[in-house]
Amino acid sequence: MLPKRVSDKIISRRSSSPLLPPLPFPSIHTMLSATAPATSLSAAAAHTTTTTTTFLLHTPPLRLFLRHPPNLISASLNPFPSPSPLVAKPQVYQPFRPPPSPLPSQYRSLDAAGKLDVLANRLGLWFEYAPLISSLIQEGFTPPTIEEITGIGGVQQNTLVVGAQVRESLVQTINDTDPDLIAAFDTGGAELLYEIRLLNAEKRAAAARYIMENRLDGKGAQDLARAMKDFPRRRGDKGWESFNYDYPGDCLAFMHYRLSREYSNMSEARTAALADALKVAVTEEARSLIVRDLEREGEGKDGAEEEIEAGVRVPVVRLKIGEVAEATTVVVLPVCNGEEGGKGVREAPMEVRSEGEFGVVVAEEGWRRWVVLPGWEPIAGLGKGGVVVVFKDARSLPWRVNRWYKEEAILVVADRSRKEVEAGDGFYMTGATGNDGELKVQRGSELMEMGLKESLGTVLLVVRPPKDMDDDQLSDEDWD
Repeated sequence: MLPKRVSDKIISRRSSSPLLPPLPFPSIHTMLSATAPATSLSAAAAHTTTTTTTFLLHTPPLRLFLRHPPNLISASLNPFPSPSPLVAKPQVYQPFRPPPSPLPSQYRSLDAAGKLDVLANRLGLWFEYAPLISSLIQEGFTPPTIEEITGIGGVQQNTLVVGAQVRESLVQTINDTDPDLIAAFDTGGAELLYEIRLLNAEKRAAAARYIMENRLDGKGAQDLARAMKDFPRRRGDKGWESFNYDYPGDCLAFMHYRLSREYSNMSEARTAALADALKVAVTEEARSLIVRDLEREGEGKDGAEEEIEAGVRVPVVRLKIGEVAEATTVVVLPVCNGEEGGKGVREAPMEVRSEGEFGVVVAEEGWRRWVVLPGWEPIAGLGKGGVVVVFKDARSLPWRVNRWYKEEAILVVADRSRKEVEAGDGFYMTGATGNDGELKVQRGSELMEMGLKESLGTVLLVVRPPKDMDDDQLSDEDWD
């Protein structure tokens, strides 16, 4: 604290100065007096007075540098100190970095004419000049224009571009661990690598190695790629569990094995397909399965097939759009799900009838799901016991040619009033374990071999969903 005499002089000087604006914080006089030596108060007062006169004319600029008043005064004026202003972080300049060019280094400086010249004269390896096609298309050239100038057709352009991409993925997957595998496709490998484009990176490497080791041509590479792509989707097919997905040879063998089942027994085509499967099979389990089929083929064991040929087949029809509305008679049946098992079939209403002049449909008990079908001949006279089972696909049905069995849901109409397994040529609704478990359709001959005398019902009809374009109905050879 200053002595009262000095303080009064400073206050008097401030009040007499017309240039000093009111300050929201302690005046310069107080700060200067507070920093003066305590030994000479009079000197401090004189110095303060002189300094005050000097700074009064420059007070506004000086106030910009006084961010915080001394704690001694500010504590009494503002108990809450004001927050420090935010300091903007400097923005670091980040230049644009374009992605690396897919073109080889020797082609990056070429203009459009130079790129066309390289393609026209095939200057380099195929995977080196293949990216030039994509580069020219980005510059506005069309595939017909490129074909006219370079002589490379549109199909071949696509093959080169896709083959180069597949080769690059192999290079990244293998990481120089097998340079001989990559070098094997340096000349004329675009067509082979193009065929394995649908496989993932791991399977591409396995397929490329199999193609190289077995010297497959374009057709062989295509069959291999399709077999490897299709193998996981065939889960549940007969013999599928005997083949190993990790071996491309087993995938190819399973394709030939499945193809053999499309031919009739004791035929040359079936025997040739089994021989092809045995030739490429890798695992012992797969080879044993194929050998057993070949032995049965040689012995002529086709009794089950003969029974089916002589028996009555279950109609497989596709429902047409609007067919129910145009039908003169319809059939209303309860519906259950194949995954519900035998319980759903047993609990569904047994009898559905129409009453009154309006033909009101009445069921003996309540049910959640119903379906209306045209009065086709197999189900037109169906009385008590009719039921419809919905399957998400046709894997539960006993036919061999599986062209569509995983592509669409189906309805299976069964007659529960005919549960007895009477003939080996009939088809019956059963569960996975007898009459329990997930539902499926089985041949009567198989049930007789298992000792089952009763099923959940006799299958009358299989219905496929409607589509805009009708396709061929199921042929006789489709049944196993």
